[in-house]
Amino acid sequence: MGFEFTPQNKNQNNTTTGAVAPVILGLQPSALVDHVARVDWSLLSRIPGETGGSFPVEAERLKFILNEVKTHILASPESVSPLKTIAGGSVANTIRGLAAGFGVTCGIIGACGDDEQGRLFIDNMNFYNIDISRLRLKNGPTAQCVCLVDELGNRTMRPCLSGAIKVEANEFKREDFKGSKWLVLRYAILNLEVIHAAIKIAKQEGLSVSLDLASFEMVRKFRLPLLQLLESGSIDLCFANEDEATELLRGENEQGPEAALDFLAKHCQWAVVTLGPNGCIAKHGKEVVRVLAIKEAKAVDATGAGDLFASGFLYGLVKGLSLEECCRVGSCSGGSVIRSLGGEITPENWQWMYKQMQIQELPITEPGKLSYEVKD
Repeated sequence: MGFEFTPQNKNQNNTTTGAVAPVILGLQPSALVDHVARVDWSLLSRIPGETGGSFPVEAERLKFILNEVKTHILASPESVSPLKTIAGGSVANTIRGLAAGFGVTCGIIGACGDDEQGRLFIDNMNFYNIDISRLRLKNGPTAQCVCLVDELGNRTMRPCLSGAIKVEANEFKREDFKGSKWLVLRYAILNLEVIHAAIKIAKQEGLSVSLDLASFEMVRKFRLPLLQLLESGSIDLCFANEDEATELLRGENEQGPEAALDFLAKHCQWAVVTLGPNGCIAKHGKEVVRVLAIKEAKAVDATGAGDLFASGFLYGLVKGLSLEECCRVGSCSGGSVIRSLGGEITPENWQWMYKQMQIQELPITEPGKLSYEVKD
């Protein structure tokens, strides 16, 4: 048995005039385009920063890396082009997954440049019926990121945000948030003022806030402001991977994923630490669950794994599922994106995800939200 997947309504002029507010809003201050390629180890040793992380680089460094990719690229059997360019960014990946795979209405708050990359980003959001009425179009370049994937499927990311346009903290309006239920955001020191401003209004409008810790490099270098944000009590749900959890508690007496989970749960209603091929652990109140990863999910590219796990988990919360079920749905959606290159799930891999959800007897998106049908 499988599922025939078709993306949601492809609205090319997506606005919310007179429409119901999206259930989930994603704050991505700068629209971003990913350049994803499978490369050999020798290139990874030549770029600054640690392998496996995600840390900003300047425009010249991004240009250098993209040029080097051409001579270090590995053949990808699934892709005609060795370099895949797609709309990206952690938050965009999460809300695209929610809209495309789970039928949850989503919108994005941020800014987009009036260039080729900006048009690509807008077209992609429109394709999946993401509400872009809160996406400000500005003169200037759209942010870009190079995603380097090694032979084992591990990814190293180097975003270039310098000079890229972004939404400013004073541009937010209460109407941007009114009527929505969740605000999804990603920790970034360059966007800290914007994050705080958005959270303040979101809380005034009764939204819950979900935070992703971004990368172990970001947590390590800017741990103090992150701790202050967590301890403010304004974060309702927090996602961390195992490396980020390690950096979060570096220097503390109690360390490890379980200790990090307990720490996050002191400040958030829901806390999740993902453990890669070992699944995840999550805590809500006194309840703690551990869910194994789906062994059939062979990693081609880990780009977007955490983002799409968040899509599934948030879908579970919206549907009122149990903590364990939220983790199991997240495991299905996170497992689906790693089966191909880039952070955008293919129709074939959505079918794979629906099959896994069916096997686990998890509720699948309501008919009418997506076009799919069960096939023998």
